[in-house]
This record gives sequence, structure tokens and C-alpha cells, in this order.
Amino acid sequence: MPQKLSFEDEIAKNKIKSTILIGVVIIVFVLLGYIIASILDPSFFFGIMIISIIISLSYTLISYYNSDKIALASVNAKPASPHEHKALLNVVENMALASGLPMPKVYVMESEQINAFASGRDPHHAVICVTSGALRKLTKQELEGVIAHEMSHIANFDIRFMTLAAVLIGMISILAEIFLRSLWMAGDKEDRKGGILIIVGIIFAILAPLLSRLVALTISRKREYTADATGVKFTRYPPGLANALKKIKQEHINPNDVKRYPKAVAPLFISDPFKKRIQTLMSTHPDINDRISRLERM
Repeated sequence: MPQKLSFEDEIAKNKIKSTILIGVVIIVFVLLGYIIASILDPSFFFGIMIISIIISLSYTLISYYNSDKIALASVNAKPASPHEHKALLNVVENMALASGLPMPKVYVMESEQINAFASGRDPHHAVICVTSGALRKLTKQELEGVIAHEMSHIANFDIRFMTLAAVLIGMISILAEIFLRSLWMAGDKEDRKGGILIIVGIIFAILAPLLSRLVALTISRKREYTADATGVKFTRYPPGLANALKKIKQEHINPNDVKRYPKAVAPLFISDPFKKRIQTLMSTHPDINDRISRLERM
């Protein structure tokens, strides 16, 4: 018989793993900085560091403070109607009460897929968007499971957490890019330090952004597991979300419908809207079968 899982243990475990992974990204950033400082003049390195921080922070913070507007506009979502979407609004209100969070703004996007996402920089500026397909195909308990999952992202400040990861990855990418360009422009200067160190620096500068991106995707998958477990905490009914995921798994992909999902926004959704069947290191979401299995053991 499969081992019973505690949603509290799952929440704590995945939060710790996410924090450790952020630590890995910070270590990569520090190592890259150390290698660059060892190769180039330290004053030049600090100039590069300041530029990368300014560019990364500026770009990411603009996106962060407008994340809800950007996400909603990209999928052409409309505010939920008090008359047409009364059942949806009632479910969101109930889950807001269960989670102790403010009632988020609720939107609906036209799509045959069963899907939903949450966005916003904090619980007071949060939005939840649900597809019209989810409203037609899910039972009340299944819809509650999906909404609880999205409320969990809001409660766990996942947008803020992933913004931190994006800032760090942006800094690493910009730092590596400027470093590689500076080497190319500098040519064969006599005052440059050992050739072996330069080769190590070039290799690390190429690999660091890729490694950081892979870590960020791992963090994204861990946050999905956390949201599943937290959603169970809110509903106290694991089969609701588990059955919704089973319906998502069995859905047929309509190529025209998939075009409604911008790739930049896809990681926000409860399941991969592009329905990639093969799980890889580049996957934004955990394997749906594993998610269902974990929920059935809670």
C-alpha cells in the first residue's frame, strides 16, 4: 500500500527545496563574479556588476509590478460576470475565506482547455483567471480544487519568489554576456591573467546562464507541488484537484486553441497548456501523473 502523505510535510519540504535552489543560483552568481574578477581588473568587474544589476532589476521589477495586467492582456481575459459566472465567483470567495486571503479579482479567458492561473505581486493585488473550458467541464468540487491551487500560489507569494529567481538569472546572463564581449573586444592584452583561467571563465560564463535557467525551472516545478499540497490544506478534499488533473490529462489538444497561450505566460497555468507528453529538465510543470499520485496519497 502506498505511503500516506501529509500535506503539511509536503508544503514544508517543497518550500525548503525551493529555498535551497535559490541558494544554488546565488552561488553560481558569486562564482561567476569571482572568476571574472580574477581575470579582469576588479574595478572593471564591479562596473559590469553594477550594470547587470541595474538592467536586470529594472526589467524584472517593471514586469513584477505589472504582472497581472501583462498576463491578462496576453490571453485576452475578461472580468468574470456576476450573473454569468456566479458559481465561479462563489467558489473563489469560499476559497478566499478558507485561505484567509483577500478576494482576488476574477477573470475568464476563452479556451476549450481546462486551465487556470493566478498572478499579482501580493494578495492585495492578485487576480485569478479561469478558462471557459474549465467552467464547462469541471464539477464544483473539481473547480474548488483548481481555485484552491491558484489561491495557494497567491498565499505562498510565488510570483514574488519567481521574480527573485528571474532577477538573479537576469544578472547572471547579463554579467556573462558583458564578460564574453569584453574578452572579445580586448583581444590579446599582455596584462590579462593566465590562459587556463580565461578558458575556465569562458566555459563557466557560457554554462552559468543555462544552469541557472534549469534551476529556475526546477523551482517552478517545486512550487507547483507546494501549491497542490496547500490547495488540499484549503479544501481538505484531495480528490477535487486530483480529479481535475485527471480530466486535464485526458483532454485532446486543439492546435488552434493552443495558440491562445503565449509561451511567456504558460508557466503560470495549473498545467502545461501545450500538453508536452515527455517530461524533461526544461519542463515548467511536474509530471501530471506524479501530481495525481501524490494527491491520491494525501
